[in-house]
Amino acid sequence: MSRRKEYMRHSAKVCRGNRWKFLRLQALERDEWRCVQCGTRKGLKCDHVLPVRDRPDLAYSLANLQILCGSCHARKTRIEVGHAPLNKPRQDWRNLLSSMKGKTNAGI
Repeated sequence: MSRRKEYMRHSAKVCRGNRWKFLRLQALERDEWRCVQCGTRKGLKCDHVLPVRDRPDLAYSLANLQILCGSCHARKTRIEVGHAPLNKPRQDWRNLLSSMKGKTNAGI
């Protein structure tokens, strides 16, 4: 099994059911419905600060949850599964593309 699939397998069991839904809502309210890293309100994910794989005892601990946008969550997960972080020019390019989403070229 690939390292990514092994990583995903652990949290998949936790992220189901009413207990998880309630904790996720508490985390969203605590973090004011914003990504704790970049502050956006779009595409929010509830993330385990310490992965369930490493700390299953903290799977349902509100203190171990944080709200991240999809981009920040993907970056964190990439590093956790063993991929190198994106180099600065590549990350800057991704940030630029993300900031342009939904904008049109009407003024051109």
